[in-house]
Amino acid sequence: MRKPLIAANWKMNKTVGEAEAFLRDFIPLITEVEDTDIVIAPPFTALSAVSSLLKGSPIQLSAQNMFYEEKGAYTGEIAPGMLTDLCCTHVLLGHSERRQYFRETDEILNKKVKAARAHGLTAIFCIGESLGEREAGETFAVLQRELEEGLKAIGPEGIVIAYEPIWAIGTGKTATTGQVQEAHRFIREKLSALYGNEASSMRILYGGSVTPENIDALMECADVDGALVGGASLKPDSFARLVRFRR
Repeated sequence: MRKPLIAANWKMNKTVGEAEAFLRDFIPLITEVEDTDIVIAPPFTALSAVSSLLKGSPIQLSAQNMFYEEKGAYTGEIAPGMLTDLCCTHVLLGHSERRQYFRETDEILNKKVKAARAHGLTAIFCIGESLGEREAGETFAVLQRELEEGLKAIGPEGIVIAYEPIWAIGTGKTATTGQVQEAHRFIREKLSALYGNEASSMRILYGGSVTPENIDALMECADVDGALVGGASLKPDSFARLVRFRR
């Protein structure tokens, strides 16, 4: 039985003070939650403050990105060891915004996932198709390529997949439960081809305009093991409702 995981991606939102205020309100709302893993990914500037506030709570800390080198002349980048130094347990890699705006390729992301795993970080590896690719019938081809190239020569341990159809991220358009389950089932099959029986324990999250209104239906899908949430994770009561989904 795969334990559900609900992850918050705050993206480029929240100052240190705003992050602290969020956690002061949020942590009391979820202290009794034991059957769901909770992960929060604040911006880099708030990682240290958030890390301190999460001590003793059931919430795990994630970064939103990282570079694949240990150290060096890479102005503006963050090394994996810098994240573990702040008690990060997870890192988001391959988000569509990183692929689109910062031109991160499958090859680059493969290096990043390898570096994350070498440092004991769980990689939440994001994949997903654009609207044009879906309309052209290329959804499965895109998912297969991003999985095979991004996870090349990487074992299944410490890998969480996040399926995020690009056309549903921040648009208010949520994929239907049928579309979600179809994509998640395909991903599970491809993971099985890569890893055999070990794929059955790998978690696949859904991301794309997840809200308190649709979380219960999404979590009813057989191959949906959680959610990677953007906008709806920015308010304590909203994110608490997602963590306390019902099915």
